[in-house]
Amino acid sequence: MKRIAVIPARGGSKRLPRKNILDFRGTPILAYTVRAALATALFDRVVVSTEDHEIAAVAHAAGAQVDMRHADLATDQSTVAEVCIDLLAREAQAGRQYELLCCCYATAPLRTADDIAATVGLIEPGRCDYAVAVTTFSHYPHQALKQDEQGVLIPMWPALANLRSERIGTLLAGNGSTYAVTVDTFLRDREFYGPGMRGHLMPFHRSIDIDTRDDYELALAVANHAGFGA
Repeated sequence: MKRIAVIPARGGSKRLPRKNILDFRGTPILAYTVRAALATALFDRVVVSTEDHEIAAVAHAAGAQVDMRHADLATDQSTVAEVCIDLLAREAQAGRQYELLCCCYATAPLRTADDIAATVGLIEPGRCDYAVAVTTFSHYPHQALKQDEQGVLIPMWPALANLRSERIGTLLAGNGSTYAVTVDTFLRDREFYGPGMRGHLMPFHRSIDIDTRDDYELALAVANHAGFGA
């Protein structure tokens, strides 16, 4: 099975500027995902998709190939699915066809090569065409609250809010690190979630997705405590 790993890493992040190449224990965050994807030895190509030349240089230094995406696909409105569809189309034009796509987010530096391999390993074309890395919620999601214009808190799901957690059971969430999908299914549905999806369960400490300064500080504290190597 021909496989490609795509690591989306645009330069224009707003909440945490330049998050994809922030220093993380002496190494740009992006490099951890590149190294993890390469270490699986599962992929014919490991490609960083970016419009940013500094990010491209970091990707090259870490061992990835780079696809310089068009600026139209580097806006806040662009989706990662659109980026991957465009990349796959240009790969096909170059004579490179794939059966499996793995999308690995650069902002999950604590995710390991084993986590990527386990997610990819869940794919069975025709039986399981979608797989995602997941983790448990740190708070009970069925007790979510929303705030109205007057500042009053209202249960998001009133019928569930007072149920005991035992009634609800274990709920899982995609942790924003790793997605795998058969290419034919992905090009048909244009998304990373679909019927028959399976999940690779990851612990919280490897599931931190860095989107804000608080996320960054938390991931750094966890990495320092665990002796995570640069």
